Amino acid sequence: MKLLLDFFPIVLFFVAFKLWGIYVATAVAIAATVAQIAWLRWSTGKVEPMQWLSLGIIVLFGGATILAHDETFIKWKPTVLYWMMGGSLAAGMLFFRKNLLRSLMGSQLELPEAAWRVMNWSWAGFFALMGVLNLWVAFHYDTNTWVNFKLFGGLGLMAVFVVGQAFYLGRFVKDGKEAEARDS
Repeated sequence: MKLLLDFFPIVLFFVAFKLWGIYVATAVAIAATVAQIAWLRWSTGKVEPMQWLSLGIIVLFGGATILAHDETFIKWKPTVLYWMMGGSLAAGMLFFRKNLLRSLMGSQLELPEAAWRVMNWSWAGFFALMGVLNLWVAFHYDTNTWVNFKLFGGLGLMAVFVVGQAFYLGRFVKDGKEAEARDS
């Protein structure tokens, strides 16, 4: 359910773009993100900081797209979001000596410190690369291609990256038999 809710604005943006064009799609994405945040606040009582950041970025860049009637702004939005997420992970490690992924996921996953470090830096690098790739597609291809890439390419690359992370992390996760033998 959470995964569906996370992709709700992107899917609505895609559908609205195919039916009515970039400006209506941008307005739909803003409205869908506001609705998503309102739903999360109402249903769980909390909204994660990255979700607030995403809302701010879509309102800012989407609003600029609509007001200036210039699709350049909305094309920058994914890159800014990717770079802010990757930059946060990198800044956490470099300036605060804090692994933000471990802070977020440490209660769900037990890993050695080196694995957390690799995971943090690999996500920071992935987000940096995705930001560059978004700009390359946005400004070397037509808007239709960029919208298709945003939904299918971006999500596909994310899925491949997550599977790769799972394979990497799999060697650190203890299986049930090993944990039972150790605990006996």
